[in-house]
Amino acid sequence: MTRKVTIRDLAEAAGVSVTTVSQILNGKGERFSLDTRRRVHQLQEEMGYVPDFNARNLIMKSAQTIGVLVPNLGNPFFSMFIRGVQETSRERHFIPLIFGANHDEQLESYYLEELIKRAVDGLIIASASITAEAIDNILKKNGIPYLLIDQNGGPSVDRVRINDEQGGQLAADHLVALGHQKIAVVMPDEPTQNLQIRLAGFKQRLAEHHIDLADSAVTHSEMTKLGGYQATKAVLAQHPTAVFAINDETALGLMRGLHEQGVSVPQDISVLGYDDIDLDEYVVPKLTTIHQPVVTMGQQATGLLINRIQDQRQAAQLVDLPVDLRERESTAPLK
Repeated sequence: MTRKVTIRDLAEAAGVSVTTVSQILNGKGERFSLDTRRRVHQLQEEMGYVPDFNARNLIMKSAQTIGVLVPNLGNPFFSMFIRGVQETSRERHFIPLIFGANHDEQLESYYLEELIKRAVDGLIIASASITAEAIDNILKKNGIPYLLIDQNGGPSVDRVRINDEQGGQLAADHLVALGHQKIAVVMPDEPTQNLQIRLAGFKQRLAEHHIDLADSAVTHSEMTKLGGYQATKAVLAQHPTAVFAINDETALGLMRGLHEQGVSVPQDISVLGYDDIDLDEYVVPKLTTIHQPVVTMGQQATGLLINRIQDQRQAAQLVDLPVDLRERESTAPLK
């Protein structure tokens, strides 16, 4: 059976102490000669030595890991967000441990507890079901830095903030400019705070154009393609000329449902989404949407969290990110 190469093997081959090898490999070997450092690194490569992670943690007093909890790994929004998390984690020499809770509160609590047991240095939580109680009982009591994305559980110390009010206003401006006044909205039954702000911006701007969005104009569904698809008949029952779907997944499912009902987009009804996920460019018609920089959100959230891990006494960090309209093919002037 092949034996794993140890740091002692590497030290003996290099003719130096284990302490010398450890300091060189951990970037603290400036006091050693250039030849010694080169020899250690060359032998590490030749012998295939990989540092023992647990031993390193004891020395560095840090696992250099962050936990990332999202509602659904299959949602393109969160896959884009995770891409940003991975990019910044690698740049900052951290490893992200990523889990999808599938909108299950028990599974979410399980993952949170397991991540804490594994001594992650911090957590990014992008889950609508996290509560203030869970934050107090699990995160704060364990002194773990965390950052919340789109939550109901209250703000974290550090925040990546998207101007959802402006996003809702841009959506309303676009549909009104196309001549639409009979407008429907599709959103979840228990919206998170950011979605409430998004809808409030939308309604406020419609009101400025003397258009009243009645409560009956809002159809409730899950924020998934299936949710949008299942909302089709309820939307059509309102006879709108345009629909604002609260996210792109919902919009894409709705477009499929409209197609099956023989309703043409955008000739018969305009559909506007929100997020600007990758799929928007690959459906027919291409989806008009409000763009938010999802990958950048992941990058910035990770950067703020690592800053907090490295200095928990620093002032609160806030990053504001813009939104804008991406006009494509799913919206058109009212006939």
